[in-house]
Amino acid sequence: MDALIEKVRAPYEARLSETLGVTDGLLYRRGNFNGTGDQLLVDALMQVQGAQIAFSPGFRWGTSLLPGQPITREWLLDMTATTYSFATVTEMTGEMIKTVLEDVCDNLFNPDPYYQQGGDMVRVGGLTYTCDPTAGAGKRISDMRLGDQPIDGSRRYKVAGWAPVAEEARRAGNKQVWEVVEQWLKAQGGHVKPRQLNTPRLIGALPNPGHAG
Repeated sequence: MDALIEKVRAPYEARLSETLGVTDGLLYRRGNFNGTGDQLLVDALMQVQGAQIAFSPGFRWGTSLLPGQPITREWLLDMTATTYSFATVTEMTGEMIKTVLEDVCDNLFNPDPYYQQGGDMVRVGGLTYTCDPTAGAGKRISDMRLGDQPIDGSRRYKVAGWAPVAEEARRAGNKQVWEVVEQWLKAQGGHVKPRQLNTPRLIGALPNPGHAG
């Protein structure tokens, strides 16, 4: 099997091993609400596509990188490669943004296990919010802000994302997310600064013996 894998990889080895930058901080993907690897993705999506907010799926797979390790193209593909990894930019109202967050939150924290669909919370860039996992459906998300300003339910915001479920988004000629993030990585001058993790303020969930403070 090892020989077969090496044979299949051989034509792509040079591109996969190309260094796109070096991380100055720990990059990981594991956390109920965010990880620094995911933070890198949303930071890149916002900056390259000129968006105010970014969403990244709550995927659980990916390889951690220690400070000083190279960020290779293979690592980027490891974090993003699916059959529907298209990068998108959509105008969404504040009300719709809250609906998206509430919907994912209910998938995770519904008290009925038959309605829990697994995964982690959608990762968010730009936007801050408060989450109460113990509240009822539609009431878990509050105090959504963009900078110091509360999110206006009727106002439209430019939201970047990737891995759209809708088929039409896949046919819209959008770039693959790894192309967008690679563009950002190459613009960082060789080194990627440690990511400042954007996680919600949690209420109603502590103390909890399963929480590592």
